[in-house]
Amino acid sequence: MTAYNKEQIMSHTPLLDVTDTPQALRRLDKDQLPQLAAELRGFLLESVGQTGGHFASNLGAVELTVALHYVYHTPEDKLVWDVGHQSYPHKILTGRKNRMHTMRQYGGLAGFPKRSESEYDAFGVGHSSTSIGAALGMAVADKLLDNGHRSVAIIGDGAMTAGQAFEALNCAGDTDVDLLVILNDNEMSISPNVGALPKYLASNAVREMRGVLSTIKAQTGKVLDKLPGAMEIAQKVEHKIKSLANEADHVKQSLSLFENFGFGYTGPVDGHDVEELVDVLTELRGKKGPQLLHVITKKGNGYKLAENDPVKYHAVSKLPNQDGSAANAPETPAAPKPTYTQIFGQWLCDQAAADTRLVAITPAMREGSGLVEFEQKFPERYFDVGIAEQHAVTFAGGLACEGLKPVVAIYSTFLQRAYDQLVHDVALQNLPVLFAVDRAGIVGADGPTHAGLYDLSFLRCIPNMVIAAPSDESECRLLLSTCYRLDAPTVVRYPRGTGCGAAVSDGLETVAVGKGILRRQGEKIALMAFGSMVQPALQAAEALNASVADMRFVKPLDEDLILELAQSHDYLVTAEENAGQGGAGSAVLEVLTKHNICKPVLVLGVADTVTEHGAPEKLLDDLGLSAGALRQRIQDWVARF
Repeated sequence: MTAYNKEQIMSHTPLLDVTDTPQALRRLDKDQLPQLAAELRGFLLESVGQTGGHFASNLGAVELTVALHYVYHTPEDKLVWDVGHQSYPHKILTGRKNRMHTMRQYGGLAGFPKRSESEYDAFGVGHSSTSIGAALGMAVADKLLDNGHRSVAIIGDGAMTAGQAFEALNCAGDTDVDLLVILNDNEMSISPNVGALPKYLASNAVREMRGVLSTIKAQTGKVLDKLPGAMEIAQKVEHKIKSLANEADHVKQSLSLFENFGFGYTGPVDGHDVEELVDVLTELRGKKGPQLLHVITKKGNGYKLAENDPVKYHAVSKLPNQDGSAANAPETPAAPKPTYTQIFGQWLCDQAAADTRLVAITPAMREGSGLVEFEQKFPERYFDVGIAEQHAVTFAGGLACEGLKPVVAIYSTFLQRAYDQLVHDVALQNLPVLFAVDRAGIVGADGPTHAGLYDLSFLRCIPNMVIAAPSDESECRLLLSTCYRLDAPTVVRYPRGTGCGAAVSDGLETVAVGKGILRRQGEKIALMAFGSMVQPALQAAEALNASVADMRFVKPLDEDLILELAQSHDYLVTAEENAGQGGAGSAVLEVLTKHNICKPVLVLGVADTVTEHGAPEKLLDDLGLSAGALRQRIQDWVARF
């Protein structure tokens, strides 16, 4: 496959221009598909280069996407894309090519498959390892409805390492439904893959022997079908080859892992040979029962920088120049403010240097969670458990039982996947595990599947939990140090991106647990703000002449501060970047009720709605949580009294 430079990206796409639906695609001759794939890759490079978005995974799935829509009768046949990082070619081929310039922008195309966006998006995704279970449900429904449709799950980018994927495999292998699972094996997650399964899949013995067997089957199957008894002999020979390979290479595990799950196995197949993929998929569509196709692809295929560094180019904001420099970069860029993620990463290294009990855990988010430097400095105390959030939390509990101090670095939206483990394996046993919860609140272009809008609501009802919400970079470090020192399960939740630029010390100082701080003294209105809402509240307070309390902790709440504000102000307002229901504002109402205080209270949070994707500033304004929106909502509310 040609590796394009930025200057070589195709804008001339004659075949792609007339192939705007799968029906049009299926009218092409098979020998036209390589050209279509080349044009699709060129257009993908051009569009993502302008809008940003997930990059390397999409480049690796071009030929596979073309072949799938060529063979399967979509949208009646269902394609379920796991995670959705690789769904851009799918969107281009299903009538959305002319809207790709709106990708991940407010009012534009979603960055992931979305059922309300297209009939070709069979299942909404954004989190990993859901595809097999969803496609299995569709396959069972197709059988019950007797409609002859087919369902395909395309899973890769490390998603096969998660327990949910194997739960679905275990269930599917015990059925007789017509389901195809495609393992898009690019040897990568967002970071390099970890765990025993990727090592198994990468085994030369497995790849080479399976390749030989697939070739033998493909080249001799038609002939053997015509010779009486020959197919039975060939199957015995195949079994003997497997046995010999097992002995010769000392491979302890079976060469047919997926066959032992009840799946017919095909592969490995070159995932960048579109014509071979068409032949293989055509055969598999006609087969009965659960089938698994093992496809080998290269993440970032076709673009040199992404091929060489698929971690860096997993997602891009803009396509860089071929030397790796940023496109249209200013000659003397201003020094950027550190992000909350960077503040956490530096704190983690400093705390680990001071306490040898500290260990860090990530569910496959080393770069995103700020753990790169920690892994380099403390490799024996760093654990990437793969895309397995449930295991990450229980694993942390086990470490804590033996006297270590685990820090689990996890996104808010992904912590949802480990809720039972958080309750059962950590909180009920009061184990000292610190959860550094990144991406709390609105996240922007990744949309609702990645928004961290529910953690305060689902965390504060759990016994033994301490929950802190820092209002700026300095507070983030202070609250991390404070929570780490506690002998209890703790959470520090912070937003994506940068804060207000507050100066950060390099020490490990702590603050009083459950105590807030008054940031501004006003008159009639008191704003009790949590975390990221403190800065907008301070801005709004200038026009309102309101008091602003940085509450610092959601649990335990500073009841004394709440009572003091209630006694000295006529109107009380709470503000949080979290669901309005059951969050920090609800906790304040509970305190006021407990003390029989009857004062007007306005709870400001995210409304009971599914948020959109787009620029965070725009979304916060729409949700009434920007500084200007806060001021207007409070003014309108007070005016009613």
